[in-house]
Amino acid sequence: MRNLIFFMHSSLDGFAAGLNGELNWINVNEEIFDFVGTMTEKADTALYGRVTYEMMQSYWPDAGNKPNASKHDKEHSAWYSKVSKVVLSKTLSKEGQDNTIVISDQLADRINKIKEQDGKDILIFGSPSASHSLLSLGLIDEFWIFVNPVLLGEGIPLFKGVTEITKLNLLETKTFTCGVIALHYEKKRSK
Repeated sequence: MRNLIFFMHSSLDGFAAGLNGELNWINVNEEIFDFVGTMTEKADTALYGRVTYEMMQSYWPDAGNKPNASKHDKEHSAWYSKVSKVVLSKTLSKEGQDNTIVISDQLADRINKIKEQDGKDILIFGSPSASHSLLSLGLIDEFWIFVNPVLLGEGIPLFKGVTEITKLNLLETKTFTCGVIALHYEKKRSK
């Protein structure tokens, strides 16, 4: 069974984005990009909500080909182009979406079928609303939370829709020079 892994930046006070989806408070650098690159090597599917997917589609397919492309842009663009993409959306058209599955209903059944297929991990990047839906259904297996040294005071919460206690095991932590601390948890399995 493949793992669905949640990758999200968070403010210290638990927000995944500002009230209007702002992400300008996130600390990223080559050290974090290189670290995330080691995670993407273990995944062959990316899962997004519609808003994040459209943002990704507007940048990543050609990012590695630009004259000023960074090492990260080249590597992530190549990865993005080859992985399967799953988008949770009730409004996105399924037509013309290359290497992309759009899920608009039966979320738990359809995600579980994808998890049962042969393959590597499935990563969900950002996508707070989609993550909230997946959390409420208990579909996320692991969590990578990149805690940024900032207090937002308000915004889109990191966790929402959790309807029952979900116990986690801390697997590892990593501290980056920019002050971000990555926390890696897995959901405790029922006995």
